[in-house]
Amino acid sequence: MKDQVVGSSPVKVDARDKATGATKYPGDLRVPGMLFGKLLYSPSAHAKIIGIGLADAWRVPGVRAVLTARDVPGHNGHGVIIPHQPVLAHDLVRSVNDVLVAVAADTLAAAEEALRKVKIELVELPAVFDATAAMAEGAPLIHPEGNILSHHKIRRGDMAEGWARAAVVVENTYRTQMVDHAFLQTEAALAEIEVGGTLVLHIATQYPHWDRKELSRALGMPEDMIRVVGGSVGGAFGGREDMTLQVQAALLAMRTGRPVKIVCTREESFHAHSKRHAMIMHYRTGATREGRLTAVEATIIGDTGAYASWGTNVLRKAAVHATGPYIVPNVKVDAYAVYTNNPFAGAMRGFGAAQPAVAYEGQMDEVARVLGLHPFAVRWQNAMTEGCTTATGQVLESSVGLRATMEKAGSLVGWDVSKIYG
Repeated sequence: MKDQVVGSSPVKVDARDKATGATKYPGDLRVPGMLFGKLLYSPSAHAKIIGIGLADAWRVPGVRAVLTARDVPGHNGHGVIIPHQPVLAHDLVRSVNDVLVAVAADTLAAAEEALRKVKIELVELPAVFDATAAMAEGAPLIHPEGNILSHHKIRRGDMAEGWARAAVVVENTYRTQMVDHAFLQTEAALAEIEVGGTLVLHIATQYPHWDRKELSRALGMPEDMIRVVGGSVGGAFGGREDMTLQVQAALLAMRTGRPVKIVCTREESFHAHSKRHAMIMHYRTGATREGRLTAVEATIIGDTGAYASWGTNVLRKAAVHATGPYIVPNVKVDAYAVYTNNPFAGAMRGFGAAQPAVAYEGQMDEVARVLGLHPFAVRWQNAMTEGCTTATGQVLESSVGLRATMEKAGSLVGWDVSKIYG
């Protein structure tokens, strides 16, 4: 077929502009009359807001707007599952992600000086930074409804039978850390109000249609008066699915009547966007003397930080993928998304499937070690093939290429795979 792309090397249509620097990202945009915006992030992970003094910030020459929570006209919150992350924090701060003040000025230097002049009075509250500790009775509450955002269960087969059939049982706890996306292009937004009152927002985003809904809700503005222009994206990996600068830039443009651009420094970017969920994964795995799996029991605790973001969905995925690409007749999985005062966690490459791989592959290596078998052989005899059923009851009807991939990979590292798996 003429239009066949798979297996070919088509020219990337925007490669030349990106390689030469001609591509314009949101941070490169400039329009006449543009102001510079800056956001003041919380210095505390958990605190009560007693007062925010703005008088000195307003005295900085060139300052055109200094906004706090009382200036949010609609719902003061955003979030892809629960809209509870404040646009501008009003009574509490729950993490260093929280924005306290938004400023717009004629120059970047004036905006930065205005932030330094803001006087914040906070009373520190007890904080919790470990997800397991956050689940314990008496832990500091991040949200009134409790620190467990979600609990996902998978049950298959008969665990008692699975353990009875096992010649060996290996049990271990695995941890993966919080990870930042660290994309090359930090967050940047340019907001302007067109003649007629339409808000136009230029931003690198993975979710323009949802940004529009969130803007509408927070600004109290009809969706048909909002246009989100998705600019060139200098890396995302899931980190641009949540709101970062969108509402604050829009508020500043609406207040001043002038275009406002906000560009995060690298340090501010660490504050602005979500992280990969840190997970604590406790696994028990049973196997026969020949290395066939009989049972897997897993408890997965995901640190979703101070706000929900995609936490429910990420931990659901972690539960679904808890047994990996292996046949396990008896399964018990409990996966929890847990609030802490850490930066909020959300989408990142793999979306909950990457972390459990550390645990279930570690368990396969341990099973092989205890039984004195080659780790390839253990994986081979448990590998899913077409017709197999997963722990959630899904029948794999096609495109199950694990064994073919294993054979190729094994041969490339010099193994005689036919001798390993017999």
